[in-house]
Amino acid sequence: MRQTLQLNLPNSVKFHVTAEQFATLATHNQDLRLERTATGELIVNPPTGWETGERNISISGQLYRWYEDNNYPGKVFDSSSGFTLPDGAILSPDTSWVSSERWNALTDTQRDTFPHICPDFVVELRSQSDALKVIQAKMQEYLANGTRLGWLIDPKRQIVEIYRASGEPEVLSRPANLSGEDVLPGFVLKLDRIWK
Repeated sequence: MRQTLQLNLPNSVKFHVTAEQFATLATHNQDLRLERTATGELIVNPPTGWETGERNISISGQLYRWYEDNNYPGKVFDSSSGFTLPDGAILSPDTSWVSSERWNALTDTQRDTFPHICPDFVVELRSQSDALKVIQAKMQEYLANGTRLGWLIDPKRQIVEIYRASGEPEVLSRPANLSGEDVLPGFVLKLDRIWK
């Protein structure tokens, strides 16, 4: 009988895994939220607290409602979905969307387990345990791999950083809502539940 032991690692210790090893680890550890950097470093994200979970469901729910009301354009994903980016990283945005045109261009093999595509739209919701510089770097990585619009929502600082394919991030202080712009036409995210 196998015994489970807890392993605590300092930040200075890094594990590197191949994409195949990552897929095996993810399959055998479905209760963990795992990611992999472009250089193969394994990232283990702790579970979020109830406040982050409640905020995340609000964001995902509003995006899904837009998706349903607009005849299911593309594909909508929650935080449990990982994507293999062109640079080799395997990341899981808190909420994301891929256009029909890009999704339909994927082969069956490219759609396997962690689709080989970077979402057109991503949302990262900063939780208490997220280091700001790390999550900002993640947003830049999404952009570098093809994301057209990204929102980093930071309840702690009560700001939103809007990332677009062109230009520096736009920083908004406690906005009431956000527009999906030309990426998600007609989508408006209401943030009243986020700032509570």
